[in-house]
Amino acid sequence: MSPLQAYQQRLQQNIVDDPAQQQAILALDLLYQQCLCVNTNSRGLYLWGDVGRGKTFLMDMFYQSLCDQIQCDQIQCDQIQCNQSMYSSQHKTDKTALRLHFHRFMAMVHQQLNQTSGIRDPLTHIGKQIAEKYSVICFDEFFVADIGDAILLGRLFETLFQSGVILVATSNVPIIDLYKNGLQRDRFLPTIDLLLQYTQSIHLDGQIDHRLHSSAVTPTTSARWLTLPSAITPQAVFTLLCQQYPQANVSIINTPDSIDICQRTIAIEAQYGQLAWFEFSALCQGPRSALDYIELASRFSHILLSNVPTLGGEVRSWIKARGTEDGALATTTGERQLAYACEDDPTRRFISLVDELYDQKVMLILNSDCNLEDLYIDGALQFEFRRTYSRLIEMQQWV
Repeated sequence: MSPLQAYQQRLQQNIVDDPAQQQAILALDLLYQQCLCVNTNSRGLYLWGDVGRGKTFLMDMFYQSLCDQIQCDQIQCDQIQCNQSMYSSQHKTDKTALRLHFHRFMAMVHQQLNQTSGIRDPLTHIGKQIAEKYSVICFDEFFVADIGDAILLGRLFETLFQSGVILVATSNVPIIDLYKNGLQRDRFLPTIDLLLQYTQSIHLDGQIDHRLHSSAVTPTTSARWLTLPSAITPQAVFTLLCQQYPQANVSIINTPDSIDICQRTIAIEAQYGQLAWFEFSALCQGPRSALDYIELASRFSHILLSNVPTLGGEVRSWIKARGTEDGALATTTGERQLAYACEDDPTRRFISLVDELYDQKVMLILNSDCNLEDLYIDGALQFEFRRTYSRLIEMQQWV
């Protein structure tokens, strides 16, 4: 089915009719038809709006329809694994498509940069390699917060777009507000111009948060012990998880001190097949990256995260000395004022963890003394955390 046909079918089944999604699904359907036509140069789509408006749902519907016609890939932790399943169709083409979370794409780019030592203009080289494999790239949660990523994207996107790659992206912010107030944002402005030129921006401005709407049903009795604040110990939660999700050929709960993730040691409390129990401090309060969370998502189906603290806190101004990210600019220490709460660094890692687990449909169970709605209070990441809160609400319905 085309995206529009699939959407109409879902309307008759179990989704709420949202008029705000109509423009987006019509544009996605048109782009889908254009993607199946050989030698058609099409403008991509940039879907943006508040959390829970159906951006990822619509993009995935487009991607799945495309996968029924062309070959599609998925990025794993350190390699590209190709889905070789090809569906018979009179519209079959030799084009390929890729769908992945944006932070996963950036992790892939950084990995490839590490392998391009000695190559002149490595970003153009990487962009051409990507363009040789993919004619369509779907990004979920396009959000730029890092100066390194902001600088890389300009040259990379320029190569991708000039090579005819079509971008479909979802985001919580309009194109013009990407990397807003970021360090040396002027270096990112050419990337914004590229996005405005090569994608059509569509605002999903509906008033319905579909994640909260779909979660209106009270959790089943067997899942009440998963709600926050936690009524039982993490040990008891893990035991109940082992009983609820028995693993084939596994009869013993392992309690290793640590496991290796991306060649780094991470403390673990217990493991039972694809169920794992970690402390919050082990996953979010140390030097972790998106690659760690990508590998965790590939190894486990359920993760219990215990002793999750109240995040955020009072926002303060911190002075940061000039470093390599400032390049050769003669910036004095006193000019670098950053405003954030003391717990915002682990919060960023927690947001990245939730994004990756959600994207890979890995169930995350939190054990904490606070309510879910009080998990992040104040702080400088309230906008970013709204998506995390919405996704945690939806994950409760996966139990």
